[in-house]
Order: sequence, then C-alpha cells, then structure tokens
Amino acid sequence: MRRTPARCAGSPREASRRRSMATVAQVLNSKPDQTVYTIAATASVFDAIKLMADKHIGAVIVTEGDEIVGIMTERDYARKVVLMDRASKQTPVHDIMTSHVRYVRPDQTTDDCMALMTDKRMRHLPVIENGKLVGMISIGDLVKNIISEQQFTIQQLEYYILRGEHT
Repeated sequence: MRRTPARCAGSPREASRRRSMATVAQVLNSKPDQTVYTIAATASVFDAIKLMADKHIGAVIVTEGDEIVGIMTERDYARKVVLMDRASKQTPVHDIMTSHVRYVRPDQTTDDCMALMTDKRMRHLPVIENGKLVGMISIGDLVKNIISEQQFTIQQLEYYILRGEHT
C-alpha cells in the first residue's frame, strides 16, 4: 500500500491520513473468545447452521481432516440453500461452501483486513500462521478496534487541550 507523505508533521491533514497500525494478532488477543469453529465438508448444512447459531458466529471453517477446504457463512446459507429451495439436512456443506478461502496473517494490519474485506465483500477472514489456522477476524472485530483507537485518540487530544489551558 502506497502512502502519500504528509506536508507538515502533526498537522490535522496528517492525522486524517494516518492509518491504523494495529495488527491482526493484536485484534485476536483482544477477543475474549478466540475459538475458531470448524466443520467437516461432509457434514450437513443444518449442522453447520446449528453450530453457528449455538456459538453466535457468522461463519465456520470447513475442513477435510486437518486441511482447510472452505468457509461457510450465513450468506452462503441464505443464497445457496434458502433461495434455491434446498433441504439443509440433506445438503452437505461442501455443496454450498466458498472453496476459495482468502486469509490473513497475524502480522498484517487491520487496514489490510479492511481493504480486503471491502474489496471482496467479505465479513470473515481466517488467520493463518505457518500453515495453521490460528484465528478468525470478523468485520465486527475490526470496527470494535477502530472505535477503540478513535476513543484513545480523543482522550489524548482532550488531555493535550486541557494541559494547554493550564500552562
């Protein structure tokens, strides 16, 4: 990603161009539950949807043995089962999953994730490190991180302003 250099360090223009430097690893560490749920490609769509409902999640990683072969999301279910009038108990996950799984690494920035999610219209990104699944990042996780960063910036600016009034 190419960044345009700021004209004046510390200026409002520079602040508006500054991007998040948070990493995927930091976002994962801030999550209270870091469990990544998987389901076998041969399982029924019903079982996958039940798992997602029980765990309050919007996607599961689809596996064959230890290998990641896809991702199934609520969107896959809505578009490929409900709208096509399929029976979820008789349809295997591998029939509706997204097999081209895009992922990120723990050292990538949240900006990288946002750009990928926006460009590809995705809501969930598996996190892979050394060929192993280590987490899942959702658009909600990224929004929560952005809000946290903005609150921190506001607190710092308020402190700076108040400190300046007393000098």
